[in-house]
Amino acid sequence: MRFPLKAIFVFAATFAVLILLHLPLLRLPYFWDEAGYYIPSALDFYRAWSLNPHTTLPEGHPPLVMIYIGLAWRLLGYSAWVARSAMTLIAAATVASLYVLARRISNPEIAFWSALLLALSPLFFAQTTLVHLDLAAALFTTLAILFLLEDQFWLYALAASLAVLSKETAVVLLPVVWLYAWQRRRGFAPERQAPLPPWAPLMAPILPLAAWALFYHHTTGFWTGNRNYLSYNLYSTLSPGRVFWSLLRRCYELFFAGFNWVLTLCAPVGIWWGRKYSKMDPARLKDGPPWRPFIFLTGELVTIYLLLLSVVGGAILPRYLLPVIPLFYLAIIAMVIRLPRVVGRIILTLVAVCFVGSWFINPPYPFPFEDNLAYADFINLHEKAAHFLEAQPNQPRILTAWPASDELARPFLGYVHNPLRVVQVPGFATSEFANVPPETFDLLYLYSRRWEPPGNWLQRYPAWLRIQGRYFDYQPQSDARAVVARYHLRLLAQMERRGQWVQIYSH
Repeated sequence: MRFPLKAIFVFAATFAVLILLHLPLLRLPYFWDEAGYYIPSALDFYRAWSLNPHTTLPEGHPPLVMIYIGLAWRLLGYSAWVARSAMTLIAAATVASLYVLARRISNPEIAFWSALLLALSPLFFAQTTLVHLDLAAALFTTLAILFLLEDQFWLYALAASLAVLSKETAVVLLPVVWLYAWQRRRGFAPERQAPLPPWAPLMAPILPLAAWALFYHHTTGFWTGNRNYLSYNLYSTLSPGRVFWSLLRRCYELFFAGFNWVLTLCAPVGIWWGRKYSKMDPARLKDGPPWRPFIFLTGELVTIYLLLLSVVGGAILPRYLLPVIPLFYLAIIAMVIRLPRVVGRIILTLVAVCFVGSWFINPPYPFPFEDNLAYADFINLHEKAAHFLEAQPNQPRILTAWPASDELARPFLGYVHNPLRVVQVPGFATSEFANVPPETFDLLYLYSRRWEPPGNWLQRYPAWLRIQGRYFDYQPQSDARAVVARYHLRLLAQMERRGQWVQIYSH
């Protein structure tokens, strides 16, 4: 590697800054999918060295991140701050890897802005401490592209293998690289004085993924996931209409959401300006190799990820795009930087400020809480509600929906000291209470399960609202009054935090 000392400095500095910025969040209890799958899976490995979880339903995800968190607990003890600090380490390594990759294909200014805007982007910043798979896949995908452009093919094989063992969708990296290698052999970059990629390391990452699939099939009877998981994430997503609308949503998430639209709109202007006034803008960007191979790899990888995630995946979560987001920022910032120097710097500084604002400011339409620091508001609110419910006398039966049901019943998630008595319903739609007799519960715990701002933009466009309901099972948050009237309940406690709420009722 050409910049090992700089990479180590960027990594250490980024880790220190991210830890300081996330310090109030490191001890938070676990959130949503963390609580539902990833933490129980890591805990099963920590306690029993089990690669397949037994305290939650196996979903077929490769085990690398759960092994990593389990080993961190074995070294430092089981706690939320250990898990969240371990994920911050991965986030810092991702930023440092992007910086080194940017220096390999461009100049220090582009490397600086790419690393900075990735670290500040609201989605990446929010995911920095969350125990999900996508951040690790982003790290190893970035490293794989770096090693490939450095012609370090066995290091590429290692990084790509770790990527597919972090998240199974990272397997789309392999055909992109194979196509790149085929084009290299056919003279895609004839001016490069470098060895052609050998096929052995390019094919090697298939082996660990195949080994995991065989092991999972041997132990569970499924090649991936389980019956319900496959139905939700594959069989129910294959209608042409859903694929089309999913693709539009994915494109919006990557190119426009979270103030990415500023970069997207400025990029073509930067390309035009750079071509027209290239003599006035020397050496701002290396137009020759390895820039051309990088653009090819990034373009192909982003395209295939968008298509794949439009076909599979029941939940349309922006974090699934994290493996290609570092590459996206590097490519698009390199285009924006071709604008006149002062203009480009002003635009990138403005984007950085908007990114920081987006940590706290929610959009005027529903979005996953985990896309910014709204997830912390959710956790703090539910932690307060759990403490209130834990203090109630006579161990009341609490009727609520997941994930609050797990928060109250599983103390290792960090919300309660002892398990509470929980009666679970699928959700809070009026129809979902149809088979719940009043004598089965003592308290009703309602909460905002999604962001529903007062001026919800979806409500302004009935056609778009119908599309969301038809293809993505979207339903506005139900009015509690109908349920309260049905069971003749009285309000026992009400809590609110930055637009999210909890209401607790009793008979």
